[in-house]
Order: sequence, then structure tokens, then C-alpha cells
Amino acid sequence: MKTPSVQSTIDNFVKVLTAEKGYSDNTCRAYRHDLIEFFGYINRQNDAVGNRDSVGATAIHDVDNLMIREFLAHLFRKNEKITIARKLSVLRTFFRHLKKHNIIAENPIASILTPKLEKRLPVFLAVDDMFRLLNSMPITSVLDLRNRAMFETLYSTGIRVSELAGLNMPDLDFSNQTIRVLGKGNRERVVSISRTAMKAIDGYRRKLALNMDADSELAVFLNRYNKRLSTRSIARILDRLVTQCGLPMSISPHTMRHSFATHMLDAGADLRIIQELLGHKSLSTTQKYTHVSIDRLMATYDSAHPRK
Repeated sequence: MKTPSVQSTIDNFVKVLTAEKGYSDNTCRAYRHDLIEFFGYINRQNDAVGNRDSVGATAIHDVDNLMIREFLAHLFRKNEKITIARKLSVLRTFFRHLKKHNIIAENPIASILTPKLEKRLPVFLAVDDMFRLLNSMPITSVLDLRNRAMFETLYSTGIRVSELAGLNMPDLDFSNQTIRVLGKGNRERVVSISRTAMKAIDGYRRKLALNMDADSELAVFLNRYNKRLSTRSIARILDRLVTQCGLPMSISPHTMRHSFATHMLDAGADLRIIQELLGHKSLSTTQKYTHVSIDRLMATYDSAHPRK
């Protein structure tokens, strides 16, 4: 029986992730990228090819436990543990799939342990800093209005940046002040959105030029070429606006999601409601925000109570 190529094996694996597991396009791209990185590394180590993106020189059956350990040692030199754990999880899922379908005889990653991760609490902005950031955003040009609308929406809803970029005009319900979101695993949910954010979106769309193609009309947030804005572009725009605002910290779109959840919890929102709004499958994922609030409570107590 002919041994399948690495490239075709990766392609088939990604198809399974999409068709059977319902993984999103972004997740599948990340899996493909990590697998290409792995095989590119071991190819270079074997002096098979010089192209870092080549995945065809090392056969699937050639991969052994030592190769994976060498790759992990390489990752440890320049990556955080959480990144290494994610890449290791991708390899674990990949080789488990190959073993299940008898493409390989032994799973080379079965005995390798995931590095122990430190519990890191979410980074978030204080309410005053969030208001300062949003209120400092200019509203002169169409792109200014777009930026204000985007980040008002992120903070108002707590949606992921990928969900923000994927919003289409039919997803907006102005009368009920809700938006329909397609989240991880293609799970759909409906979340509330503030009047401020809805007004910002409406103002942006009214100012937007009308010479748009069909895809542009569908997408809510567009770049200067009237095409759907990418997640990377959204992150770059936020980084620039944070610098202009003068906030003494670097934040990402995900920081706004963390801020949304933390501020809601601090204001008394039920944890299960926050879970639904964030689109978390498990309540344990949402519970990390309770630790943030408890830590803040203790810090306030320590600083305010007169009897130390």
C-alpha cells in the first residue's frame, strides 16, 4: 500500500476537523500552520530540504518520539509555555487521528507530557480606562467612525475579534438591540448590544460610500478597499489607538473581551449569563473571571481597611 504524503495527510486531517468536528476556518488554519511548522522543522533537521514551509520530505512513518522532543526543545527556546502546549495539542490530535485510522502503527507522541501551565488571570482595563480609550477615538472620517463602532461593539458584547470580523449586516437586529454571532465550532448565539454601540454602527454605515461589491455589502466592518476587515488589521488599529490615547499598557482585542466579562461580573451579572454571552461551552472557562474579581476585592480590602 502506498504511503500517503505528509501534505495529503494534513489536508485530509483538516477536512475531518471541518466536516466531523465542526472546527472554524480560523482554527483549521491554525492547525495547518502548526503542522507545517513541525514538519518543516524536522525536514530542516534532517537536511532534506531548505524550504521552511516544505512538508513533503519526511514521511509520516518516519516521525518518532525523539523528533517530537527535539521540536519541543526548539520551541522552548523562543515560545511561552502556553504556545508550546497549544502546538503540542495540535500534534497530539493529529497523531491520535492517524493511529485511529491505521495510518501509523504507533503514536509517537503518546508518552510526551504537556508542559505544566501557570494559571494566568485575564488582563483587563479598568472601567475608567476603557471609557477613556473609547471616548478618545476620533470620529472625523469614515474609517474613524468604523473604528469607534468596532471597539464599542467589542466592549458592549464581549465577542471574539474573529466573530467581530465575521459579522454581516443581516446579523444585526436594530429593533431588538441584538446581534447574531457565529462562534467556535460554528455554534450560533444571539447577544445583546448597547444603544451606544448600535448607534455607532448605524452612524458608520450611513457615512460609508455606496460603491461596494456584494461581499462588502454583507460584511459590517470594511477596510479602505471596501473588503471585509481582517482580525490582524483590527488588532493593529487598536494598538495604534491605545498608543494615541496614552494608556500605559499594551492591549489586544481579547483584552476588551476580558474587560467586558470582568466589568459585568463586578456589576453583579450572573456567571452563567456571562458564559452564554461569551459563548463558552464550559462554565469552568468563565469562572476564571471570578478569581479576578476576588483578587480585586481582597486588594481593595487590604488598602482600605484601617486595621492592618
